[in-house]
Amino acid sequence: MTRLRASAASLAAAASADTAVVREVVPPARHRRSRCRVVLRFAAGEETDVTFLGPVSSAAAAPERSFDLQIRAWLSTELGREGSWLVADDEAPDGVAVDVTAWSATDHSAEEPAPGAG
Repeated sequence: MTRLRASAASLAAAASADTAVVREVVPPARHRRSRCRVVLRFAAGEETDVTFLGPVSSAAAAPERSFDLQIRAWLSTELGREGSWLVADDEAPDGVAVDVTAWSATDHSAEEPAPGAG
């Protein structure tokens, strides 16, 4: 989870934001999913507060799908606030969290433009 806190700059870059602040990181446990709350700040002064939910198990079981990489991948796709991977979450500021585990399990290649496409 220390890796998530240290990855704020790369999360900002993935989201095309000026800065990012990792406000909350909760490690996974047998009974609890990992979670991360990120505040993105953009040039016009706009802020976006996003809560991410990850797996219950640790990232060691699947290092290539670690939580911070899943968050970065979701941020870089610019998918907005629609999709089956958005779930109700009482602890999220807007009541919705991004389930990056569900998102990464979907075939979202048809939903996102190819890199460099516009």
